[in-house]
Amino acid sequence: MKILRFYLLVLTPCMMSSVSAQGALSWESSPLNFQNSPLNFDNSPLNYKNSPLNFDNSALNFNSTNGIYDNSGNRIGYGVTTPSGVTNFFDNHGNRSGYKPSNR
Repeated sequence: MKILRFYLLVLTPCMMSSVSAQGALSWESSPLNFQNSPLNFDNSPLNYKNSPLNFDNSALNFNSTNGIYDNSGNRIGYGVTTPSGVTNFFDNHGNRSGYKPSNR
C-alpha cells in the first residue's frame, strides 16, 4: 500500500510534468525541422554568407552589425539571418552554436 501511495503522490506528477514539457515544443522551433537544420545550406558555415571569411562576419570588422558579445565586451561570435527568417549563431571560428526560429 505504501508503494502505491508513493507512486500516486510522487511519481505520477513528475511523469506528467515531463510529458507536458515535451509537448511545449513546436515544429517551427524543432532542430529536426529542415529549416533549422545545419544540413540546410542556408544554415551551414560552408555558405559564404555565414562564413567567418566573409568580412561582414569577421571579428576584425569593427563596423560589423551582427556581432555577439559577452558581458565583458569581448566578441564571442556573430549572427546571420537566412532568407527563410531563421537566425543562426556562430562562434568566431564559424562553428554553428545555435539558432533562433523564424518569426514568420
